[in-house]
Amino acid sequence: MRTFFLTAGLLISLSPLCMAGQIYKWVDAQGVTHFDAQPPQGREATLVVTPAPPVGKPSAPPHGNVIGDQQAIDKKVKKQVAEQQTQLKVFCEQARTNLAQLQNNPRLREEVDGDMRRLTDQQRQERITEAQKQITKNCM
Repeated sequence: MRTFFLTAGLLISLSPLCMAGQIYKWVDAQGVTHFDAQPPQGREATLVVTPAPPVGKPSAPPHGNVIGDQQAIDKKVKKQVAEQQTQLKVFCEQARTNLAQLQNNPRLREEVDGDMRRLTDQQRQERITEAQKQITKNCM
């Protein structure tokens, strides 16, 4: 069993060397460039030298620092969420204040086209119902 693992390890470690074969380049009569593992018969071919892979530390990704970019995006999204929560908090406070005014003051007026007009009880109840719906929907 030990021999099997040693043989398998040796074969795996040598496999990249076996795959790196020679590549030949030539141009045919129509001017088309060809690449192949075998040189053509009766034609001149040049051997293509492939550069060895770099040894050492891997290079940075081509599109910048991915982790840094993601952190910047996360920070931006968190800031937007915090702003939305602040706006929602202000809205809820105003909605609750308006609801309290509607419930506690039976004589409310509103300005319509420059004239002050008193709300009827039915209009006041409609606005109370609408304010309660908005609070229930957005502030709970």
